[in-house]
Amino acid sequence: MTFDCAEPVRVGRFWCEVLGYVPPPPPEGFASWDDVNSEQGSWFACSDPSGVGPRLYFQRVPEGKVVKNRVHLDVRVGTGLVGEERLAALEAECARLIPLGAVRGQLLLADGENESCLNMEDVEGNEFCLD
Repeated sequence: MTFDCAEPVRVGRFWCEVLGYVPPPPPEGFASWDDVNSEQGSWFACSDPSGVGPRLYFQRVPEGKVVKNRVHLDVRVGTGLVGEERLAALEAECARLIPLGAVRGQLLLADGENESCLNMEDVEGNEFCLD
């Protein structure tokens, strides 16, 4: 999964914190990814240490975000929870992410068809949901 962004390292490190992901070790013979990446800070990659989730790749692009994301991540924090328990889980995760640079969006309450979720934005304004 690839993200276009202005600051790949900043956005990538944010998502590492959100998802518990880690950057891979640099290739053999290199002390750091900066040694590999000739255009320092132009990209960043991370992956799920358990090997289950997808690898995330962040690349610098010259244009900024103009409109709503065409794709966004749903961060699963309330799976199996309903009502007040679900809301408490969403609010707790929101409180953890705001100091990392996330911005709280609209809380969408359960409507009989869908459970509650909370819209948020990452450090560059990309939308995601706490679900």
